[in-house]
Amino acid sequence: MKEGAFDAVSGATATSRIMTMVLEGELDRHEAADICRMLSQLALDGTVEVVVDFDGVSHLDYRGVPGLVAQAEALRARGGDLKLSGLSPYLHAIFRSAGAHAAFDYFADSGEARRSFERGVLLYG
Repeated sequence: MKEGAFDAVSGATATSRIMTMVLEGELDRHEAADICRMLSQLALDGTVEVVVDFDGVSHLDYRGVPGLVAQAEALRARGGDLKLSGLSPYLHAIFRSAGAHAAFDYFADSGEARRSFERGVLLYG
């Protein structure tokens, strides 16, 4: 993964630990695979509520989408979830084209996504 392609910031609530992974730039399939490996490691370490913030992402290789879907399913199997925030219309189109639009909850920003974990809210965009 290119240096600076992502930055992860964690936060805690009284009931759960929520991790926000902030992504930046153009993400190719190899970087998407790296992100999936990091998500898998978070789950193994006990962090099962994750927000991936795409606000700074200009492109995502569509071949990385199935891996993100698999990570979301793995987190859900552990009682958590993977929620996406900050997607541009272009990135939404990539998820739709990859057949994964209904696989995630989408939020305008990472704060809204984090609050949805606290409230147990599910939104589909």
